[in-house]
Amino acid sequence: MEAALDRYLGPEEDDGPSVHDRLGMMSGQLEQLASDVRLISEAIALQARFQFAMAPRLPAAALHEACLQGAERFDEFAAQVANRVHQGRSLIRETLEKLSASGQVVADGEDTSSQVGTRPGETDLAAAVSVDDLQIGATQRHAGTGQMPMWLLILRVFLPFVGAYYLSYLFRTINATISGSLAAEFGLSAGNLGLLTSVYFLTFAAAQIPIGILLDRHGPRLVQSAMLLAAAAGAALFAVSDHFLLLLAGRALIGLGVAAALTSGLKALLVWFPGERVPLLNGLMIMMAASGAVTATLPADWLVASIGWRALFNLLALGSLGCSLLIYFVVPRVAPTPASTSGASKIGLRTIYADPRFWRLAPLSATCIGTAWSLQGLWAASWFSDVESFDRPALLQNLLMMAIALSLGALMLGLVADRLRRRGIGPGQLLSFVAILFIAAQLALILRLPLPSCISWVTIAAVGAATVLSYAVLAEYFPKEIAGRANAALNVFHIGGAFVLQSLTGLVIQLWPAVNGHYPAIAYQAAFGVNVALQIAAAIWFTLPWCASARSGERRLAPA
Repeated sequence: MEAALDRYLGPEEDDGPSVHDRLGMMSGQLEQLASDVRLISEAIALQARFQFAMAPRLPAAALHEACLQGAERFDEFAAQVANRVHQGRSLIRETLEKLSASGQVVADGEDTSSQVGTRPGETDLAAAVSVDDLQIGATQRHAGTGQMPMWLLILRVFLPFVGAYYLSYLFRTINATISGSLAAEFGLSAGNLGLLTSVYFLTFAAAQIPIGILLDRHGPRLVQSAMLLAAAAGAALFAVSDHFLLLLAGRALIGLGVAAALTSGLKALLVWFPGERVPLLNGLMIMMAASGAVTATLPADWLVASIGWRALFNLLALGSLGCSLLIYFVVPRVAPTPASTSGASKIGLRTIYADPRFWRLAPLSATCIGTAWSLQGLWAASWFSDVESFDRPALLQNLLMMAIALSLGALMLGLVADRLRRRGIGPGQLLSFVAILFIAAQLALILRLPLPSCISWVTIAAVGAATVLSYAVLAEYFPKEIAGRANAALNVFHIGGAFVLQSLTGLVIQLWPAVNGHYPAIAYQAAFGVNVALQIAAAIWFTLPWCASARSGERRLAPA
């Protein structure tokens, strides 16, 4: 009795939380639950409001059936929730497993509501449109392919569009190989060469938004086959030109004709292939098509030496025409996208151009990728000839190494981005690192550091494939329903930046007089320095939100 009294009436021992503490914890959990319920209620209301705004008005006869179908879907949703509660499993994971089992993967499983800088209602917009995207994509794939085996899809869809994108890369970089022949035959200055090569990017950029709309309405088969006819006409005009203006017109037509090569290829993969295969096929398509830049070096130079540059462009005209006919007659037909998506197109464009995050990304992406394209497309060859004093074989070998680096760059950047994402490092941070590396490679050339120049040029060429990172950043900013238009909007800046920077480089270089047909090293250093200054300003602009967020975090952690 005495021991019991000492046990229960003696001093309290700290055996764990008291009843008061447990009641406080339960109260906090209930408050969090109430907050979560209010958040879910608001999200559902916003999603329903968006669906009512976007969905076409149903006739009165169809309202009853639509209500019955909605009730069935709600019962299925309630059953999933109950199953999740009883088994202690995540509803998101169950949904993704169910979609994966049926061959229709909607997303990577990431919670977009946790993205930095997401505006209120933007996550609800993505959730609202993802179901429609899944239904439209599945309908198009079923209508276009039926039970077509994968190997036949590769032959009838993948390879024809890879061929079109291959021609785009070949046309983009061919002037670096034939620039000496053109300058000698037509007496072109550095400024004229820059304008002639960059006008390709001008018409390419101008066509991006209209092509995106046409792809949504008519599909990649019709759009790509029609556009390649313009490329064939431009190559034929370039081959018979006897004046600089005719060369300019032919080059502009070529840029217009291959402007749909990338976007139509990406659209075709989304339409005809299962969703889980699309990322791998995207990387393979870009890697295989980038071999066009390889073809534009030693193989193209061998053909120029054998048959001349005019005959080469006649062959390219025939190749473009053949690729156009191949896509039109071999690629299977597919049902067009329903007209009800036109309203979403307008909303998408407004959303993209009104988003401040887009204007943070676009300058950095345009200055870095545009510079890489402009240098590889023309000025790298001029640097090798004027500054490095390479002979023709050495020049072409360096261009070949750059082309291989571009081809492998897309695959390597995609793999690195995927590995880093698993460790919590997003594509935006990787893009910033790539931009710093790109600036350092150019500074090594400008300052003439004691390093092999091929290291800097290979790095510069590989950055030309950093579009995979820019598009991955956009995928974090915008829902899938407007991702295609977001990519096209950014591609306008890539191509437009390449046009401006390639022309600007030529104008700066020709400020110094040529000696025996070669410009001095200081001319290239000054021109490249202007490009680097623009890239540094764009990089600072892109990283400002991260710096501000880090400073605010330090202030919150600082002791009072």
